[in-house]
Amino acid sequence: MDQNENLVIRLETPGDYAEVENMIRESFWNVYRPGCLEHYVIHVLRSDPAFIPELDFVMEKDGQLIGQNMFMKTVINLDGGGDLPVLTMGPICVRQDLKRRGYGKILLDHSLEKAARLGYGAVLFEGNILFYGKSGFDYARNFSIRYHDLPEGADDSFFLCRELIPGYLDGVTGVYQTPSGYYVDEAAAEEFDKRFPPKQKLKLPGQLA
Repeated sequence: MDQNENLVIRLETPGDYAEVENMIRESFWNVYRPGCLEHYVIHVLRSDPAFIPELDFVMEKDGQLIGQNMFMKTVINLDGGGDLPVLTMGPICVRQDLKRRGYGKILLDHSLEKAARLGYGAVLFEGNILFYGKSGFDYARNFSIRYHDLPEGADDSFFLCRELIPGYLDGVTGVYQTPSGYYVDEAAAEEFDKRFPPKQKLKLPGQLA
């Protein structure tokens, strides 16, 4: 990738919504399930009280929208009682034809830096350590944070964490909670998908659902 090419990262605007949703749909289609829900998820999350408009980013290359990332407020239920505010992230994506060229890391690092500047302490979410480890994420288990509803001894290698304020999670033990807004109604998602060009749903190896 040419480091001198014209990249702009800015806040998403309502005029971006349809294009962003279509880009997410193209990026996630048939990846984790036949079809996808992610384009409907972001549509719903923008109206959720936990959504953070100041951390809702798009990336443009030569004036064309090529990526997006967004954040939500959530909590860790502390073992000693009470909740600790943290962030979660996503969906994050880069346009299908530009994946694996470094754009995702540029967007991710920029958005994490902005979150840190706004005073947020840590980000926890589900992802692949091989990619997100390059941006400072580690397994959440190494911070003594557990994933909600995950049986003891189950594989938690998908559950990642990065402190934005050094030491924010020192001495913390507890259970991370996924914001409720991510649990969308599949029938509503199916209806929403009719707004987009038809695509074939396929059951493929490696899908989660």
